[in-house]
Amino acid sequence: MILPFVKYHGTGNDFIIIDNRLNTFTPSSMNISFLCNRNMGIGADGVILFENKASFDFSMRYYNSNGFEGSMCGNGGRCISAFYYNNVAKLYKLRFNAVDGIHQSEILNIESKNSLIVKLQMQDVSQVDIFLKDFYLNTGSPHVVQFVKDVDKVDVVKEGRRIRYSDQYAPEGVNVNFVEIQNKSLYVRTYERGVEDETLSCGTGVTASAIAASFVDNVSSFDITTRGGNLKVSFQKKENKITNIWLEGPATFVYSGEIEI
Repeated sequence: MILPFVKYHGTGNDFIIIDNRLNTFTPSSMNISFLCNRNMGIGADGVILFENKASFDFSMRYYNSNGFEGSMCGNGGRCISAFYYNNVAKLYKLRFNAVDGIHQSEILNIESKNSLIVKLQMQDVSQVDIFLKDFYLNTGSPHVVQFVKDVDKVDVVKEGRRIRYSDQYAPEGVNVNFVEIQNKSLYVRTYERGVEDETLSCGTGVTASAIAASFVDNVSSFDITTRGGNLKVSFQKKENKITNIWLEGPATFVYSGEIEI
């Protein structure tokens, strides 16, 4: 079949978005892996299916580049919101369903011809665990956050893979974030399970990193640098309960095309 697609990225975290409102595409681990392959397919960190859902503007299904359906993707949620604004209707406030529940998103402004600034509300976090120097929390996807002095010197793939596959987080594994605190801002690098590599940015990862940093430095809003660009995370915190969490940053259209699968 000939499959139309659109490519977006959120601060370098890139996605193939497929309009599947007519259920014409049936995902399988083989065709998802093919589409995400950077040498033989289109190339992406994941595939997002844009689908209908009663009482919502749309539904989002996310698949990692390893071919399997994943947990929530924050940058993906911002990108699919931009896709809706660009291709369906010029609505500035959206409500959609994802694997972890209901999300709201807002189109804040147009940064450039192909890029929108999109704000996404994440799920509340009710528990943050601390194991020695590591924080563990779930922001729609499970994350370990480790604070380091010089994040550029960290072997993210080696150390991230070691933690991701450790007995402590088996069998599902975990995403791993290495974070350097720079005044009131953060520099974050993330190893993502499902991609099994460092990504240029991870939305749920920077969200987890900001929440963990609030236990180190009592701040509820952070500017965040990733290797793919800049994001903002804000929230309200009362003891171990984190609410009103928002992830903000650019969602950029790259190109559209067709591919035979």
